[in-house]
Amino acid sequence: MATERSRTTPVARVLQVCLHLLVAGLLALAVARAVFVERGGDPAAVAAAATAMAAVYTVGPQLAAVRRSRRAAALWLVLLGVTWAGVLITTQDGVWLAFPLYFLELHLLGRRGGLVAVGLTAAASIAAWSWHQHSFGFAASIGPALGAAVATATVLGYQALYRESEERRRLIDELTAARADAAAAHHTAGVLAERERLAREIHDTLAQSLTSIQLLLRAAQRALPERTEAAAGYVEQARQAAQDNLDEARRFVRALTPPALDGDPLPVALERLSATTTAQSGLPVKLHVSGDPVRLSAAQEVALLRIAQSALGNTVRHAGATRAEVTLSYMEGEVALDVYDDGAGFDPAAVAGRTGGDGGFGLPSMRARARALGGGFTVESAPGEGTTVAVQLPVTPEAGQ
Repeated sequence: MATERSRTTPVARVLQVCLHLLVAGLLALAVARAVFVERGGDPAAVAAAATAMAAVYTVGPQLAAVRRSRRAAALWLVLLGVTWAGVLITTQDGVWLAFPLYFLELHLLGRRGGLVAVGLTAAASIAAWSWHQHSFGFAASIGPALGAAVATATVLGYQALYRESEERRRLIDELTAARADAAAAHHTAGVLAERERLAREIHDTLAQSLTSIQLLLRAAQRALPERTEAAAGYVEQARQAAQDNLDEARRFVRALTPPALDGDPLPVALERLSATTTAQSGLPVKLHVSGDPVRLSAAQEVALLRIAQSALGNTVRHAGATRAEVTLSYMEGEVALDVYDDGAGFDPAAVAGRTGGDGGFGLPSMRARARALGGGFTVESAPGEGTTVAVQLPVTPEAGQ
């Protein structure tokens, strides 16, 4: 008999069944006492009144309007009260039915209306008992009043517990939703970070190598048909660059360290990079190593190698330089990489907010790599004065071992 204002829980359903059984049992007891007890009342009248009340009580909960509307529930309770009054008039045992009526009224009419109805029901019980006893006393009123108090405390206590349970359920639902949102946000952030990482990897490896292949094939095209040997050399260099590109692509699939670092320390990988850049572009690149080399973490070595690749790639494509120098410096608690060229230079502020286009992604990619490892990144350049790309990374004891 829950209205649409509350949802029926398993506990509430058990209480409803118990309430139905209590009403049926009390009506049956009143009829039985009328039949077998001398002062139980006129058996026929009691049976008729009990049957009428039982019929009204049975039909009410089956009506959808009673379950959904407080007004319909109130009308049903009035009709039930009229039939209960018939039981009260025919037998004093009808007073016992006031107790289940208290629960019905408090449940269906709300707190304010329920308390008023409980008060009226208790008053009717006291009056009927006094009428049957032909006297009024304190003992006649204590039973119905105490029953009303117990029923009120029970219902209000249950309702308070139910509200607290609903609040806890709502908080749990909100927490679950918040966790789901946090997991989705974490997943999205991870996807974006992985996209950014792959973009840096592709720019610093595949894109740089494809640019070198393009330059070599153009040089071979210019050498043909007069200088076939030179053209063949350019083609062979382009083939080797394509092979390196294939190795990089396979690395993306295997998620391993760069082939240039496989089994070799960073200075050896930078020496190989310098030689490859010189062979493919014709730009002289010299490597300088200072300090006592220490083994860095894989992430640091990969970052420094990629930054050097990207910086030299920008030099080959854009600088118009005649020479370039790569300096790797091992210092106490820090490792530094500087890539210098004597090319045309540029205004770093003019390209700071630019992405895409010719070289526009390179500087942000290098800066992101350095900052991801807690390092610093600077670009020193000016038109006509060459360019120096500098990065510093902290060397922790764990990384240096």
